Amino acid sequence: MRDFTNAKKIVVKIGTNILTKEGTIEIDIGYVGRIARQISSLLRSDRQVVIVSSGAIGMGAGQLEMVDKVQGIKMRQACAAIGQPLLMAEYRKSFGRYGVTVAQVLLTAEVLNNRKTYLNLRNSVETLHKLGVVPILNENDSVSTDEIGTAFGDNDRLSALVASKIDADLLIMLSDIDALYDRDPRRFKGAQAVPAVYEITDQIIKSAGGRGSRHGSGGMRTKIEAAKIASNAGCRMVLADGRLKNVIGRIIAGEQIGTVFMPKRKLSNRARWILNSVTVGTINIDEGAMRAVKNRKSLLPSGVVSIEGTFEAGAVVMLNDNVKAVTNFSSAELKALTGKHSTEIKKILGPGRRDVIAIPEDIVFLDY
Repeated sequence: MRDFTNAKKIVVKIGTNILTKEGTIEIDIGYVGRIARQISSLLRSDRQVVIVSSGAIGMGAGQLEMVDKVQGIKMRQACAAIGQPLLMAEYRKSFGRYGVTVAQVLLTAEVLNNRKTYLNLRNSVETLHKLGVVPILNENDSVSTDEIGTAFGDNDRLSALVASKIDADLLIMLSDIDALYDRDPRRFKGAQAVPAVYEITDQIIKSAGGRGSRHGSGGMRTKIEAAKIASNAGCRMVLADGRLKNVIGRIIAGEQIGTVFMPKRKLSNRARWILNSVTVGTINIDEGAMRAVKNRKSLLPSGVVSIEGTFEAGAVVMLNDNVKAVTNFSSAELKALTGKHSTEIKKILGPGRRDVIAIPEDIVFLDY
């Protein structure tokens, strides 16, 4: 369970609160140095590491001395633009002491929802690793079209998506939240830390709590969501107190620190992309079509009841409320095909069209 001897690809997520000095938004340079030392040690043991780092907004706010004035998406975008190069400068300086080069990679939700750019991410990271470079990823808050913190959840979800994309063996989430508890420790004095999670139940989600810090938007809930994503990639995740001495080395050594989340299933790379993409519409299907889909059959137009939303062919859509799929037809085309037999597709839409709406390889159930 905690034997990480063979973990060769590791993603390390570093939260806002542990990057900054306690009670301030000033970056803790000493802490960045300690993280650089620990990750450099991993590199020497022939491992590949990706860092997902928060902290840019807080650093920008500190530079502008606007600790209590960062409100609204425009101001947070501005602070991110100011803070990101400051954050990278500290990482470069700290890793440089160990002869390690780092690279900045900024992402938006749109990058991961688009199949082509999603695949390009893997190629970029693999090339950087071949060059011996440590990629440092962050949400591109300064240009994101989503409200900051909602696209990825203070980088918790982003770190899991990255771990999924590069087929990481382990995701280490360093936070001021030291573990998952059986109850909210802020409300219940007798709350107990959970050493291992094999299945994320409704009770675990209910006890997760809410928002994170003032300049970060993560909390236990986003970490649970990250654990789900990692699980579907067959990747273990460890949530631990990032301020513990040599925390990364101790986790790799198998010490029982924080909570380890065990994977439940490993989906194909394409299935993971479908599962983690934002849907743009819904195809409502009848019971017979749903039974066919569950039995790994293609979705046919005869089982379609109605269409919701406007989308193009190749889009990721919902099938009812518990399945995602890539559709071979646009919403307008599907409305013309609703309830029709597959043999009528060419007659209605013309030659050269697929005879199914979605093939089994492009259909993924949400069930965890």
